[in-house]
Amino acid sequence: MSYRSIAIASVLALAAAGAIAQTPAKAWAPARTSDGQPDLQGTWTNATLTPFQRPPEFAGKEFFTEQEEAAFEKTRLQQNDVESGDDSKRGPADLARRAYNGAWFDRGSHGVNTRRTSLVVDPPDGRVPAMTPEGKKKFDEAHMNFAAHPADGPENRPLSERCILFPNAGPPMLPEPYNNNYQIVQSPGFVTIMAEMVHDVRVVPLDGRPHLPSSIRQWKGDSRGRWEGKTLVIDTINFAYNDKSRFGVVYDGITDQNLHVTERFTRTGPNTIIYRATVDDPTIYSKPWTIETSLSKRQEPIYEYACHEGNYGMFGILSGERAQEKTAASKPR
Repeated sequence: MSYRSIAIASVLALAAAGAIAQTPAKAWAPARTSDGQPDLQGTWTNATLTPFQRPPEFAGKEFFTEQEEAAFEKTRLQQNDVESGDDSKRGPADLARRAYNGAWFDRGSHGVNTRRTSLVVDPPDGRVPAMTPEGKKKFDEAHMNFAAHPADGPENRPLSERCILFPNAGPPMLPEPYNNNYQIVQSPGFVTIMAEMVHDVRVVPLDGRPHLPSSIRQWKGDSRGRWEGKTLVIDTINFAYNDKSRFGVVYDGITDQNLHVTERFTRTGPNTIIYRATVDDPTIYSKPWTIETSLSKRQEPIYEYACHEGNYGMFGILSGERAQEKTAASKPR
């Protein structure tokens, strides 16, 4: 082949490669349900090593590099290992943390798919905004009341301790130290989300019906859904409220009757849903805040979860409190 032929062939090959490079990749599209909606069905987990709020050492850093993420995950896994270390050098708080061994925890082994440094994505600093003066007052009063009356009766104990409600049931669906699995089922006019923890089920109508009257309040609020393109949007209001309402282990927050949560579920790949939830409670927080996390597909089914703390632990808690009261009453004043 002549030099001229080789040169022409090379130019044509480069042109073809350029044309291929300029061809946009085909966007991934989710399958559709029988009624034409994006298919979100399956078993999912939001277990993650990503912290709820951005740690101070990562202030101003929204995303990890690949190397930073690997180092952070390694550190978090070591911190979460409740079975390592010398018991003789542990304090009461460390030993209480080991009430369950590692087999029971399910924090995952990686951070969120987006490499964010916190689940809170708005405000941009990755921190929950300050409480309003009224919100701070409610928060302090709730904690002082719990300190003064930790176990007068079972109603004084947290809802999760009584096996009534765990925060990862949502909304918002925040990851806990274990049992972070969900099953999503769709049917015409409804989407159903079952949380593994306390096998709690939320049935969300999608048919445009109005919310229940504000006089009817529920622990998980009153949810109504709609589709915005490929995203399922769920609005929830009318939450039941008392000083036991919290946002869970990852964040000791507080709510009131004005709480409004907006959730967004967007399937971005065969094994991923991006979940966003905005908390808007003008009585408690100075401005709304938003979390974002990944739901990862799981092939395993969800097994039955039985909560026995409310059956067995409650007896011990209340018996111990009565014994302390009896001891205190017997002391001379």
